[in-house]
Amino acid sequence: MEVGELFTLKGKTALVTGAAQGLGREIALALAKNGAALVLSDIQYPEVTAGEVQETGARWMAVQADITDEDQVKAMAESAASEYGKIDILINNAGVSQLSYTATEDLSKTEWDTIIRINLTGTFLSCKHFGKRMITAGGGSIINIATTAGITGVPRAPAYSASKAGVILLTKSLALEWARYHIRVNAIAPHYLETPLTEELRASEKVYAGLVRQIPMRRFGKPSEMIGAVLFLSSQASTYTTGTVIVADGGYLAQ
Repeated sequence: MEVGELFTLKGKTALVTGAAQGLGREIALALAKNGAALVLSDIQYPEVTAGEVQETGARWMAVQADITDEDQVKAMAESAASEYGKIDILINNAGVSQLSYTATEDLSKTEWDTIIRINLTGTFLSCKHFGKRMITAGGGSIINIATTAGITGVPRAPAYSASKAGVILLTKSLALEWARYHIRVNAIAPHYLETPLTEELRASEKVYAGLVRQIPMRRFGKPSEMIGAVLFLSSQASTYTTGTVIVADGGYLAQ
């Protein structure tokens, strides 16, 4: 097989959650440019991303859905299957960062529940309903977006760290359970990226400077720098890879 053929996604259909902006938008565009048909999912209609995907010439549809609502996730899976027949690639990108950075002893149960529900439960529900269809279809690739905060702790972000650590262990558990169905389940763990989720951190020169001092590359990553890992895990290039976490962190965890 030619190298270029390893990474092509022609004939494949991919669903990306959290596709309206940031990393989800970047992933959706990359998949479209590499031949995949797209299902763009977000709690808000992903109008801008849809327009950009359409310009690539890729086939696409958009679904407005709340991934924390099982009925909506089930309906999203049914809509995607009705349009395309099957989903080959699922990118669980939708998520939220720590809503506040108060001391843990002051963290409200409401905030804890919100973060766990979106980041972990939402990822589980998407895996459940699309995984069930992948089993019937004979295989697929699921990529969960985790973070370095799920590997090493972050002060004042217990819910975020716990939710993303849960995503990593969910990834490994499903990889073991679904390998016999030819479903590969992997995760990508970025460190800080230049997305709307980190806008507040980057707005403060002092906070930003303190954070980049901890990163050997001395900068936040760009969403486009995650695309190589996504294409690898989505394509024929990674047919023997499952249950793994690809870290893209500017050297942060190497210290």
